[in-house]
Amino acid sequence: MAKAPHVKFDTPPALENSALELLTEVKEVGKLKKGINETTKSVERGVALLVFISEDIDPPEIAMHLPVLCDEKKVPYLYVKKQEDLGKACGLGVGCSSVALVDSGKARGTMDEILKGLTKARKGEGN
Repeated sequence: MAKAPHVKFDTPPALENSALELLTEVKEVGKLKKGINETTKSVERGVALLVFISEDIDPPEIAMHLPVLCDEKKVPYLYVKKQEDLGKACGLGVGCSSVALVDSGKARGTMDEILKGLTKARKGEGN
């Protein structure tokens, strides 16, 4: 299957799983903004620390601006294969197209580890 047009790199499965665990932890002790509009506003306002984007967004055009905006604002981002997984990690009963992590709370160490893995993945070392 071809990669969606908004997907710029592959997130290794281990990194994706760690990132989803981070979201599960942060929903209890930190602050998340869910959905394309809230994620976009968080990035534009400079409060997003890490952005999660689902790969299976339909239509993909609604998320095509997010990687570009994140790169412009120097906000790290990663991809999650399924909206359902992203929504579940955030405590939602439905899928979620994107999430901005605004406050990691006590999960800062976990987030730092994910950011290190993300740097490697973007350079093509994590695959």
